[in-house]
Order: sequence, then structure tokens, then C-alpha cells
Amino acid sequence: MRTIWTIAKRELATFFDSLIAYIILGLFLGFSGFFTWLYGNDIFLVGQANLRVFFNIASWTLFFFIPAITMKMLAEEQKTGTLELLLTKSVTDRQLILGKFLGSLLLICIALVATLPYIITISNIGNLDNGGTICGYLGLFLMSITYTAIGIFASSITTNQIVAFMLALLIGLFFHIIFGVLADNFTGITGQLLDSLSLQSHFESISRGVIDSKDVIYFLSVTVLGLFLAETSLSKRHMSK
Repeated sequence: MRTIWTIAKRELATFFDSLIAYIILGLFLGFSGFFTWLYGNDIFLVGQANLRVFFNIASWTLFFFIPAITMKMLAEEQKTGTLELLLTKSVTDRQLILGKFLGSLLLICIALVATLPYIITISNIGNLDNGGTICGYLGLFLMSITYTAIGIFASSITTNQIVAFMLALLIGLFFHIIFGVLADNFTGITGQLLDSLSLQSHFESISRGVIDSKDVIYFLSVTVLGLFLAETSLSKRHMSK
């Protein structure tokens, strides 16, 4: 665990040393803030003390931003050869994957924590739906770990950051949009199966204030699968050299 934490801290420090963290945080807060508070004043037109508008906007913002965070995690290290150096220092593939996963997730969590002042602002509108707010942030967190795992996997199978970014977006596109669209066009077992694969469907369920075990299991399962595939990919590349 100490090795994983060391790698995570190193990755987080690298983000801030290279100004990437400040750019990501600034853009995330800028996009989510603009479309939540200014664009059409939607959050005020709702007339309710909740952050549902923000949660919807943030889910789309994270969809694009997380691949930008994870694209260099393994792709860059494989390209420069520093990955082999790390793996020769008694660091296992799994520790490396989990460390980089945790490092990316820490930056995303900082971005989410930076939006907590929104809660204070909304509280001034009326009695805040505390349950809905907690569930909304939980949904964003679960979505974040899933997309981070997908991004780490995409970065593990290429040495090109742009390819890793586009691949993570493509995989995310299926989970975020395509499965849901297909589910609407099918009935019966096929429709139910496609809907169960839709990340957006599970996120909306949680963000409405309903915590269902099947939604939590879904996010955790996709996350574990993504990390497992990343470890498998990394192991194969490492063994082939």
C-alpha cells in the first residue's frame, strides 16, 4: 500500500508541477460554473434548492476531462522508457496501475471539492435537499472512478497520448451515450441488458437520490474490469520485452 500511495503522490505532484492540475481545475470549474450558473440561468429557473443542473453538467464535463488527465499516465512512460525503470524498482504492474489510478482520482476529487461552495449558494435559495446533494456527489465520484479506470486502460495499450485520449473517449461514448440510445430502441431482455450497460442510466438513478446496490455494483465492476485490463495489457507489454 505504501508503494501505491508513493506513486499516487508522485503523479499528483507531477500534475501541479507541470501546471496541468491548474489548467484542468480551472477549465472544469469554468465549464461547470458557466453552464450551471450563467448559461440561461437554468439553476435559478428550476426554482428548487438542489444541484441537479450542476450534476448533469459536471457529468458531461468529466466525460471529456478525465481522458485528458489519464492519457499520459502510461502512454508517456512507455514512450520515454521510464516505465521499464519503474518496473525494475520492485514495483509490480498492479501497484503501478493502482498508484496512477489513485493519483488521477485525487486530482478529480480536488476538482469536485472545489465545487462545494455551490452548496452554500444553493442553500440561500431554499432548504437544500441534503440527500439529493450527497447522492449527486456520490454519483459523480463513482462515475469518475469508472472513467479513470477506462482512461488508465486506454493509456496502457498505446505510447501515443492523443490515441489514448481518443480511445478513452470512444469507450466512454458507448457507456455514456450509445448503450442508452440503443436501449431506447429495443424492448424486452435486449433493451434491459443495454440499459444495464448504460453508465448514464446508473448515474441518473443515483443523482436522483436513490442509492441502489445494483448501481454501485455496476460502477465498481466496470472500474475493476478497466484496471484488470490495464494490468493485463501492461504485463503483456512488459513480458514481450
